[in-house]
Amino acid sequence: MAFGWAIIGTGMHPHLKVAPAMALVKGAELVAVYSRSQERAETFAENHDAKAAYDSVDEMLKDSRIDAVFVASPNALHAGHTLRAAEAGKHVLAEKPMATTIEDSLAMVTGCRAAGVKLGIGFELRFNPGHILARKVISQGSIGRISLAQGQWGRGSRGERFHIPRTDLRGWWEETELMGDASVIVGLGVHVIDLFRFILGEEVTEVVAMTDGQTADQPLEHIATMSLRMESGIIAAVSCGRMLPDTLNDFSVYGTDGRITGRATVWEARMGSLQVTSESVNRKQTYPYDYLANFVDELQDFQRAVEEDREPSATGEDGLQVTRVTSAVIESARTGRAVKLEPLTV
Repeated sequence: MAFGWAIIGTGMHPHLKVAPAMALVKGAELVAVYSRSQERAETFAENHDAKAAYDSVDEMLKDSRIDAVFVASPNALHAGHTLRAAEAGKHVLAEKPMATTIEDSLAMVTGCRAAGVKLGIGFELRFNPGHILARKVISQGSIGRISLAQGQWGRGSRGERFHIPRTDLRGWWEETELMGDASVIVGLGVHVIDLFRFILGEEVTEVVAMTDGQTADQPLEHIATMSLRMESGIIAAVSCGRMLPDTLNDFSVYGTDGRITGRATVWEARMGSLQVTSESVNRKQTYPYDYLANFVDELQDFQRAVEEDREPSATGEDGLQVTRVTSAVIESARTGRAVKLEPLTV
């Protein structure tokens, strides 16, 4: 039996990544797609061989062929779409950021749990084999006690002196309410935050942030830097921005006995290299460019989680923890103060 997927949203992310990746996942079938415009839904369905197109979420969720829904709507709508899917008995893989508030993120976790459906979050960097190797090396203690981690994700075009606002279907990226009071923090920075949670195996306990936004004149930032204190005292430095055309999108982790360096691995496509240099391990792995590989593995993992009745690699709780961090980052950028995060158990 095929595993039936539906996609909520017909933007560039599902068009260029999610739907093409689904076509490569063993056993997956794109059953349906939703857009507020029936015409857009039908065009998307035709382009990606979906069996049905809807302009009503509720009508789509009645389709018995659907096992899981990929939520790729504007950030502020994720919670509502997720809870409606859960109530209809559909498993949910939600695009990051999980939601725009801690309250919505918590509601998604508890709502899916109450409905007995799986909830996963689209942190595709967890599926880069270099990051999986880094997590293993760190957990084995091969580079000693960790003191510092650094990572960044930036993009942009040379010669672009000012941010060019997005328009048409991507115009919601310029709307503070739909984005959730942040831009590159929730578009790029969340990936690096979760990457460090993943490879270090620790939660964030304190945040200090500086951006060029979070003000009345410029509510949404273009550049952001964050210092994160992890549970064991590790300091993680995260940078992100949309006006950084020559960013290498690297990460490094430094320990008392060595270091791990990822070159160009902090990117949606699988690419780059990972090097481990330590007293006990000296190893370098190179990953050929593959635009869809991380997304294929993300979708395959979620399908298997449903079929095997286990949690996906990036859970709803992971999404909630990252929402807590980004909320603290926004608060710190606005106030100029450090923000502490208390432990949270769901």
